[in-house]
Amino acid sequence: MILFIDTDILIDVALDRHPFVSSAAKLLDALEKRPGLAYIAWDSISNFYYMVKPTQGSPPTKAFIRELLRFVQVAPTSGKDVLYALRLPLSDFEDALQCAAAIASGADFIVSRNFKDYRNSPVPAQRPEAVLKMLSRK
Repeated sequence: MILFIDTDILIDVALDRHPFVSSAAKLLDALEKRPGLAYIAWDSISNFYYMVKPTQGSPPTKAFIRELLRFVQVAPTSGKDVLYALRLPLSDFEDALQCAAAIASGADFIVSRNFKDYRNSPVPAQRPEAVLKMLSRK
């Protein structure tokens, strides 16, 4: 199983956003024990940085990214993936980019708590809790 991690999961952990942080942190802990199982998009890194830096500061935000990249890979995307994202029937272009990156990664699921924006996604979305149950069976 290959997972694609939506940016909201990362931000929930970094900003300790309740009630989401618990399952998001458990997911990242589980993925840390299984390097290579998960991907993020290139643009997730900059989005994450600019969302987290104002409250956490630059050094801790960069440290989080550095630690994350020890066990999560960056999706191998290019201009053709952006063109694909432009054609997707999603209302939010950033979510379309996430979908294109998930496909480029060969992901089985996009892990997100933002289900409504992924309703028309070619890669199904799963909540962290559901993915944790799947991982516990393996």
